[in-house]
Amino acid sequence: MYANSTRSTGPPGKTKKDESLLGKLSGTLVRKKKSKEVSDLQEEGKNAINAPLLPSSADLLPEDLLLDENAEKTMLDPTSRENPKFKDLQKVLIDWINNELEEERIIVKDLEEDLYDGQVLQKLFEKLSGRKLNVAEVTQSEIGQKQKLQTVLESVNDLLRPQGWTIEWGVDSIHSKNLVAIMYLLVALAMHFLAPIRLPEHVSVQVVLVKKREGILQASHVTKELTTTTEMMMGRFERDAFDTLLDHAPDKLNVVKTSLITFVNKHLNKLNLEVTELESQFADGVYLVLLMGLLEDYFVPLHNFYLTPESFEQKVHNVAFAFELMQDGGLKKPKARPEDVVNLNLKSTLRVLYNLFTNYKSTE
Repeated sequence: MYANSTRSTGPPGKTKKDESLLGKLSGTLVRKKKSKEVSDLQEEGKNAINAPLLPSSADLLPEDLLLDENAEKTMLDPTSRENPKFKDLQKVLIDWINNELEEERIIVKDLEEDLYDGQVLQKLFEKLSGRKLNVAEVTQSEIGQKQKLQTVLESVNDLLRPQGWTIEWGVDSIHSKNLVAIMYLLVALAMHFLAPIRLPEHVSVQVVLVKKREGILQASHVTKELTTTTEMMMGRFERDAFDTLLDHAPDKLNVVKTSLITFVNKHLNKLNLEVTELESQFADGVYLVLLMGLLEDYFVPLHNFYLTPESFEQKVHNVAFAFELMQDGGLKKPKARPEDVVNLNLKSTLRVLYNLFTNYKSTE
């Protein structure tokens, strides 16, 4: 069914001159029967091998069954759709979008149904990038939706492609509600804009690739990796001096840490506080918030952060709040994520503190 049957194309064997016409016909029929048996056996073997990989007819939509010649279509395997880690990734991305677009009063419940027309993607990209796109606000027609998607995705691709991203999405795949393509896009945006979320690690899915060749549907499975490790995902960003320092000059690391400790203690000592370990003592965000108040010479109201945070979420809140204070003070948004500081990621903590050091080293 999924591949051409093997046919016997060679000429029939030679017959003796005195062989009767009946004998000729009989011999030909026997050979054709044997050839068909071999062909059927081969076909049965192919089907047995491919059957576990092929979606059942119930899983294929009518348009899949009516693919044009040489056309291809990908679908998420039903077993992958139910994968707990895949579901977790969807939830993290949905919560992130809803938090980002809260002021727009946009609530996303289903990535496939809510993002395919480009409206939410437009608002999300505008919020993350600070750019206003020249597109119609609301459009119901398929042509209008695809035009909006085209504009949004061109802007996204122009931003991500120079950073080395492989573009795993397109207008047709997004508009056809291809969940894997949509999630590839969202993961890329979240990583590029340093979203304050923790993406589940090692999320892979099985995708069914259906092709039509010579009028026959052929299907195969392809594994798609949506996320890797947090360290590898963060590594997609531009490497800086701390990457070089830790990779090639670890002996100088203690010198840098000593300089930063001296700097922060110069200010924290005013509150009778002292730091001896950078990665652990800044992990709950309290010292970061207090340090920002000291550097900018203002009192931070205690109701704005958790003075004795207990949960992971409370610690992330503190670090994220400190990042907001840094941006209010005119600093660039830290490259690190609040979650990484909370998780004792040394490079992330060093990046944040070194940014403060370079901007406030002359502050008394």
